[in-house]
Amino acid sequence: MPRFTTGTRLVVASHNKGKLVEIDDLVRPYGLDTVSAAALGISEPVETETTFVGNARLKALHSARASGLAALSDDSGLEVHALGGEPGVYTADWAGPKRDFGMAMQRVADLLAAKGAWGPPAPTANFVSCLCLAWPDGTTQEFIGKVYGHLVWPARGGRGFGYDPMFVPDGGAETYGEMEPSEKHATSHRAKAFEQFVTACLIPAARICD
Repeated sequence: MPRFTTGTRLVVASHNKGKLVEIDDLVRPYGLDTVSAAALGISEPVETETTFVGNARLKALHSARASGLAALSDDSGLEVHALGGEPGVYTADWAGPKRDFGMAMQRVADLLAAKGAWGPPAPTANFVSCLCLAWPDGTTQEFIGKVYGHLVWPARGGRGFGYDPMFVPDGGAETYGEMEPSEKHATSHRAKAFEQFVTACLIPAARICD
């Protein structure tokens, strides 16, 4: 598999500003030079797959082939256990074309209320992230991370993005919307997936990726 060295340009295959910030924060210590798909004028592909892995691979390959560079994508979502895992791969779709996550969180809250699932105990959920690293030749490698916790309503905090203000990770008291970004990065589903990427691909002392 191709190697990365310090200064190698890596396309972050996303137009989501929150994801771009988080991924850049994770990648920066390893000396990689990130550029977003949006900055390169690469369109967002239609996400036609029904799994996180499938959509992550689709997005990464789209950016890798369009740019001629290695590309890292993320497909992530919220799985609410009382809702049978919904919204799952349709997490962003629940926010509508304008990506109104206030509306999406209200939908989750209303569906849980209709099921009498607000407890106590609080309804449980997990975030899942699949990172996919792709090269223009079609080679891919995927890394999956999950973080478990419970939901709160009303939502709390103005940090993070998406459903962060209604999710409290196990062992915590604050929602991801209340946490300092550095604290979230240390425990998030995306960070867990990135840890696997580091273990599998990066040699910290040399900052090289196999």
